[in-house]
Amino acid sequence: MKDACCSSGACSVDISKVQAVKFHLSPEQRKELVLLIVAFVLGFAGIILWEFSSVVAIICLAAAYILAGYEVLRGAVRNIMQFKPFDELFLMSVASLGAFAIGAMEEAVGVMVLYRVGEFLQDVAVTKSRQSIKALLSLKTDTARVMKNGQWEEIESASVQIGDLVQVRPGERVPVDGEVVEGTASLDTASMTGESLPRPAQAGTEVLSGFIVMDGVLVIRTLRLAKDSAASRIIWLVEEATKNKAKPERFIHRFARWYTPAVVFLALAVALIPPLLVPGQHFSLWMYRALTMLVISCPCAFVLSIPLSYFAGLGGAARKGILVKGAAVLDTLAKARSVVFDKTGTLTDAAFTVKHIQPANGFTAEELLSHAVLAGSASNHPLSVAVQRFYASQYGKAHQSVQPDESSSFTEIPGHGSVATVQGREIIAGNDRLLHLKKIPHRCEDMEESVIHVAVAGTYAGKIMLGDRVKADAQEALRDLKKLGVQDIAVLTGDNEGPAMRTARELGGIPVHHGLLPQDKLAKVESMLNEINGRGSLVYVGDGINDAPVLARSDAGIAMGGIGTDAAIENADVVLMTDEVRRIPQLIIHAKKTQRIVTQNIVFALGFKLAFLVLGALGFASMWEAVIADVGVALLAVVNASRALR
Repeated sequence: MKDACCSSGACSVDISKVQAVKFHLSPEQRKELVLLIVAFVLGFAGIILWEFSSVVAIICLAAAYILAGYEVLRGAVRNIMQFKPFDELFLMSVASLGAFAIGAMEEAVGVMVLYRVGEFLQDVAVTKSRQSIKALLSLKTDTARVMKNGQWEEIESASVQIGDLVQVRPGERVPVDGEVVEGTASLDTASMTGESLPRPAQAGTEVLSGFIVMDGVLVIRTLRLAKDSAASRIIWLVEEATKNKAKPERFIHRFARWYTPAVVFLALAVALIPPLLVPGQHFSLWMYRALTMLVISCPCAFVLSIPLSYFAGLGGAARKGILVKGAAVLDTLAKARSVVFDKTGTLTDAAFTVKHIQPANGFTAEELLSHAVLAGSASNHPLSVAVQRFYASQYGKAHQSVQPDESSSFTEIPGHGSVATVQGREIIAGNDRLLHLKKIPHRCEDMEESVIHVAVAGTYAGKIMLGDRVKADAQEALRDLKKLGVQDIAVLTGDNEGPAMRTARELGGIPVHHGLLPQDKLAKVESMLNEINGRGSLVYVGDGINDAPVLARSDAGIAMGGIGTDAAIENADVVLMTDEVRRIPQLIIHAKKTQRIVTQNIVFALGFKLAFLVLGALGFASMWEAVIADVGVALLAVVNASRALR
């Protein structure tokens, strides 16, 4: 980190250099590379020296075989001792030792060396792919610069407490979630949200751990502990995602369990049946063909490439700021038939503004707003937050006419509103349903704005009308979904008919179901799932809090911009780091692409295996060709899998 503090705008950094990821061989990989080079040289020397001295040649070939094959042979013996003999280690051991037995020493050494070279190249390719994905998740910083006793001190990020002031300088990554209290800067949020453009930050801006300060110096007040920060949640989410296997992954592992022994018995039949039943057939010839089949049949290509395809698919989505909770979710998204949206905060920006204030029964506009703020002081609902913000801007909180005391209580009723008891009086702020529930007489009119009704001590105090806007990318996202073959698009909202229908018209007249409580949304989704009846999947998109039951019940639940909320992490299958609706068709396209890559690898690997098995059994493929084909297929499958990163 830099020791000298740069004033705002006084210095800048090249973010591409900050985020650059260099690939290096691990110490184990370097050791293995040296060993393989020595084995290759000894094997090549043994083949050349065979014409001059068979004894020296045998020594060189034996040494090459031991160097290259020791780990393979040891692994095969260990698996046999554990009663799990049928894997690629067993196949390579039997094939190479069998080649020795029939006098094909050069081919035995060549098969083992080339197999280990192929395994090494696959390991390097996989490691590089995983490192490129993990680079996306290198979001946490181990240290933080915290104000202690009037000075900035570097401490471990895990030791930062809520309320501590943290300083972040240009080129540094924000260590904790917090709110800017001093300074201005541009933030690179690409690794967290997938946004390509810098995001401005100033006093009052909330920032997440993992953001990078591009210029200027920020002082941030900590809002969450490091273990609860957005970066920590993302890393946990992606780590958990790798444990959730898709059906093709589970199929491949089950397939490999019976495929390998089936191939062993087939090769055994090829080695024994023709020499025993057909006159004039030599045992050594058919043994060679059987050994060639064992080399060809190694299932590593699809056993390796299928999980890697999904892992790359998860990483590719993370690059776009889309966090998917497992490979199985990608398969579900690829089959999306219905996409159902919440309205507020999902298709609209939830940036409500007060449009009109209509007091009643002798209450003034200020009193009406003051009581609404008091009732909703414990609520994070967008409507309540908008009223609180408007009241503060117009009157200031100091002007609140009623002050809570120790006996005050505050309750939020999901789908209805808020109720507070202050100084012995019940104050209600909510929708028409809440007033009917409390049996408070009022006049309800059908309006195209969202409405908060307020009642004080059983007397109707008036209503506050608020409006929000459809997101700029919502219409384009819905058109893209239809192009992708999504047959049913609908909106479920707890809002009144007026604002719900206005939103529907602005979005091209899509079906909308309004006035729904959380349990009503759940019942509607259940009904839609029954209509689909397994023909495709239903995807629900919501804000991750009030929609938690529906997110959990749908085939795939997507939380919009919900990384900061527990409900989003726990109930959604996908968490979008931004509130952009256009990310949803992008996600479905990416899921379909990942599924295509998985299918390609399965068909490609199995097709080549079967073709070469037939060629090997008929004597048209030698052991050299078999191992080269096996290594080549595995490498091509790994390269194809890495396409899911892009």
